[in-house]
Parts: sequence; C-alpha cells; structure tokens
Amino acid sequence: MPEQDALFADDMPAPAGSVPLAERLRPQHLDEVVGQRHLLGAGRPLRVAFETGRLPSMILWGPPGVGKTTLARLLAGATGAHFIVLSAVLAGVKDIREAVEQAQALRGRGRATVVFVDEVHRFNKAQQDAFLPHVEAGLFSFVGATTENPSFEVNSALLSRATVHVLKPLADTDLIELLARAQALLAAPALTEAARGRLVEHADGDARRLLNAYENLAAAQPGARELDEARLEATLGELLRRGDKGGDVFYDTISALHKSVRGSDPDAALYWLARLLDAGADPRYAARRLVRMASEDIGLADPRALRLALDAAEVFERLGAPEGELALAQAVVYLAVAPKSNAVYKAWNAVREQVHGDRSRPVPLHLRNAPTALMKGLGHGAGYRYAHDEPGGYAAGERYLPDGLEGMRFYTPVDRGLEQRIAQRLSELREQDEALNKPR
Repeated sequence: MPEQDALFADDMPAPAGSVPLAERLRPQHLDEVVGQRHLLGAGRPLRVAFETGRLPSMILWGPPGVGKTTLARLLAGATGAHFIVLSAVLAGVKDIREAVEQAQALRGRGRATVVFVDEVHRFNKAQQDAFLPHVEAGLFSFVGATTENPSFEVNSALLSRATVHVLKPLADTDLIELLARAQALLAAPALTEAARGRLVEHADGDARRLLNAYENLAAAQPGARELDEARLEATLGELLRRGDKGGDVFYDTISALHKSVRGSDPDAALYWLARLLDAGADPRYAARRLVRMASEDIGLADPRALRLALDAAEVFERLGAPEGELALAQAVVYLAVAPKSNAVYKAWNAVREQVHGDRSRPVPLHLRNAPTALMKGLGHGAGYRYAHDEPGGYAAGERYLPDGLEGMRFYTPVDRGLEQRIAQRLSELREQDEALNKPR
C-alpha cells in the first residue's frame, strides 16, 4: 500500500475492534474490488493504469459507497506513489500548498505523488484553481472524488486536465459477495435468504451502507443462530432509499417523471412520483413541476390540465402530506393520459429567439396608441380596424406584426385534442385573409 501523508493520518492506529467493518474489508488489491467492471475489466481504463503504472489525473464520479477512495488508494499503490489525502470538507488553500511542497520535495528524490481530494465539488473555484499549474506541470497526479455532476461542480479548466470516470452503484450480486466476505470476517450467524434480500435492497448499491447495517445487525444479535427479517427490521428500522434532494439522483428522478408524463404512461409517472416523494423531495417542488408539464407538454390540446395541476398544488398546500399527495397523484395521471401538444412551448421559444436576435422593430402606426391630438396628428392609430365591429368579429386582412415580419408563423397547432379545433379556426381565418388579398 502507498505511504500516506502523516498530516492526514491519526497519531496512533485505532484498535482493530473499533475499525468499521467497511474499512476492515477495504480491498488490498485491484482483484479484490467488486463491481465497476466497465472500468476494471481487461483493457479498461483503470485496469490499464494499474498494469502500466501510469496514473493520469482523473475525476471519479459516482454515488456514495461504490469504491472511489479505494480505487484511488490502489492505483497510487500500483504506481508506488506517495498518497496524500485531502478532504474538501476540511481542507483549504493552506493544505493544498503543503501538499504541493511535499510533492516537490518527493519529486526531487525521484518519487511520484498522488493527491486525492475527497468530495472535490466542495472546493470553491479559488481552491480548485490552486491545483491547475501543478497538474499542468505534472508535479503530481490529481484524483478527485465526487458524488455531484462534475460538469456543474468542477471548474472547466480542471476538468480539461483530468479524465472523468463514472462509477456505478454496485449490483445486487456484488453486494451479496461483500456480505459473504463480511460474514466470514465476523464469524456471524447466517442470514436467511429473505433477510439477505432485504439488506441488499436497503443498501441500494452502496457498499458502505450495506456493511454498516450488517455490522450493526450482527452486533445487536450476538446470540442469534440465524439472522432473519424480524431481527433485521428491529435493527434497521424504516427502510430508506437513496435520495440526494438536489443532486443527480434527484434530477434524474424528476426527468423520469416528466418523460413518463410526456410519453403518456400513467403507471410509470405514478411510480416516479412515488420515488421522488419517498426519497424526501419537497412535494411542493413536484407540484411546480406538474404545472410546468401542463404548459410545456399538453398546452392547448387540453387547457384543463393546467387548471388541474394548479388545483393539485393548492390542495397539497391545504392538506399537506400524506393526504395532499393523492391530489398530486391524480394530477399526474390526468397529465399522462391527456392529449399532448408542445406547440405553444415551441412557439414561445421561437418568438423569444426572434426577438433576442432581431433589432427593435417599430410598432406599425395603425397599432400605436393615440391618447393625444399630437399623437393622432402623427398618424398613430390611423386606419386601425376594431375587430368587434367587423363581420364575425374578425378584421380580415389586418396586419399586426411589424414591418419585415409579415406572414411569419410561430404557433402551429397539432392535430390532437382541442388544438384540432384551434387549427381549424386559424385555417378559416387565414382563408379570409387570402381571399381579401387576392388580386381582382
């Protein structure tokens, strides 16, 4: 194993009995690592780095308990590099400077250095920038670990100098293998198949969560001959699922909910709503997203959808959880089965793009307000036709867009729901315009 910086290590080693099970089971060799075959299989990036002894700077991005720190340690050991650990929660620029000085001293003695930054997303821009010249110069290999999306949380300059590797939650088979190792190490009673399945479900792909729960279970039931579901429930309490309330899992779940509604799948939409709320998301946020879906994906194909989404939000404000959640579920089902149209959404985006990229075209004179005699004398409002006084309430041939944009179309109704009738109405009005403008 690589030498670790004494600044970040305890003065005295902890007694074996006080070391958490997850730490005692930490792999000592790459072949002991479970999961992450897409990075550690033959010919895969981290396997190649391990075998060649070349460790480029990298970002390890993945959920908790999937082996980010372990891989960094093993890779440093494979290269024989000095291993410096910084926690972005506790460290500052002073600690970074000290790590740089150590790396410079070791380089003078022909020794490579790996600087591992745990939770690198917690470093601010200035702290992240402090690494740049040294990573660029190759003074040390930089390895950052993060549970947050590096695209948003890591400076682009640092990202450009490091390869991002995505680590995945551990599969059930990986977690079962870890349980077998833990049972052998602790000489603990065997788990029933049902208890093992429940424990794996509780872990939700997180090895640390699995091993901590199993260690607590084994310690709480020292005289048991078998560890069953009843003992597991008594130890674990309420089953919790992973929910980061603002990170990638949260936004991925929101995305799945939105796409299920857009795809007219009420069952999937209900499932993702339940997952969102089960993970601890604020139901008010879910309600706001439902209002957005009603406008973006249903629009005028069924205008009632927007009203129903707003009603569901109001009901939740009045009732709270859990009673108010039923109103959100009702809205989700309605939105999912409603006819879909993004015509207004597309029209609004097109108009905004037109206005943003265009000059400020003057309002045509006949559309301008004329509250004073002077403005009337300048021609404001001259020739304007009041639609209510026209046959059918429509001033055929009248023009409302500014000069240069005549005839431009932004809104195109779809042939679903109420927009079928809207399309028919617009077609009739445009036929009147064309008939009036035809040469006689």
